[in-house]
Amino acid sequence: MSRVLVAALVITLGVTAQTAAAQDAPRSAAAVSAPINLNSASVAQLETLPGIGRAVAERIVEYRQKNGGFKKAEDLMNVRGIGEKSFLKLKPLVTVAAARASAP
Repeated sequence: MSRVLVAALVITLGVTAQTAAAQDAPRSAAAVSAPINLNSASVAQLETLPGIGRAVAERIVEYRQKNGGFKKAEDLMNVRGIGEKSFLKLKPLVTVAAARASAP
């Protein structure tokens, strides 16, 4: 094989590997632009958090409805499926503020 062909192959494989790695990379803090308000976020918004799938997102919304909202971010550990380790990853990505009232 010529050196040019080998170099082109190496470059192509490198680009393909980088693209695949980017697609497979877990969602990170950089993927979330602003903290998500636990008292107003939708299930879809909660699913953007790392390690939060649909079932856990639905439990977060259910907890919020049953308990009148989150008083502090640490209340997230009261949701089944979120332990201390998960919470520590989520803490910088979430906030607790009063939910906005809908416009009349």
